[in-house]
Amino acid sequence: MTYRKKLLTGLCALLSGVGGAALATDSAPGERPRHVLPPSKDGNLVLGLCDGETSLEVKGVKEGEALSREQALEVTSQLMKEWRRKNPDARWDVVAQAPAPTPPPSPNPQGARSPPAVPQTPQKPSAGKTNQAEGPTTSSGAKGVAEGKDANVQTGHTYGAFSQRDEEIWAASTQAFVEEGNRVFHDAEALGSKVAVSCDMCHPDAANTHPETYPKYQVQFGRVALLRDMINWCIENPVRGKPLADDDPKMRAMEAYIYAKRKGVPLEFGKH
Repeated sequence: MTYRKKLLTGLCALLSGVGGAALATDSAPGERPRHVLPPSKDGNLVLGLCDGETSLEVKGVKEGEALSREQALEVTSQLMKEWRRKNPDARWDVVAQAPAPTPPPSPNPQGARSPPAVPQTPQKPSAGKTNQAEGPTTSSGAKGVAEGKDANVQTGHTYGAFSQRDEEIWAASTQAFVEEGNRVFHDAEALGSKVAVSCDMCHPDAANTHPETYPKYQVQFGRVALLRDMINWCIENPVRGKPLADDDPKMRAMEAYIYAKRKGVPLEFGKH
């Protein structure tokens, strides 16, 4: 196997449901590259991994029809098993991988929810003490104004004094951001999937995403890519949805979720 093919094989193991005659990553200037897989002679839906080689025809489901989540999980499981069999030495992160994808968190705060994506950020013992001598003080009126308005905002300066309440607000806001990314990552509908495939089906709990290795050169793009570029690659090809803008709330939340799942892992940008 050539070095180029080894890179393609190990980059990710997600589903691609694009019909066609062959693997194709080349594109005209200004167009985004796409993988193309052999079509079904019976017009059935064909799903394949992003290596462009491992594919599976879904009997009884025609192109253009969506799978149920249960069907999608079964198909992805078969494809991933085959990919792992063909690539026993491929680098695969199993540290964060769950035995099976967790159900998508409910968008309804009152409804049943999956466990938190990541543990709550613990507060430092010194929170609200070390820096309180600096910045606005009670005598300056800043804290009193905020409390008087019952405002859910920080009372200190960005680089000045801040209270324990400020840190709690920051931690809660960050946690909520990560949990939204967790929800979108697990939700095929939120991703705009046309085949009921979501990111978690091949990357349970964001396993094997390696955000700490970006930016790095990606063969699919023929250039250096950021994590958001790879997220969009998977949305367009495996998930069969529309790419998200860099500032799209869903994109930002998914980036936060993926990075949160690798907390504590050393940065190794450029590593394959």
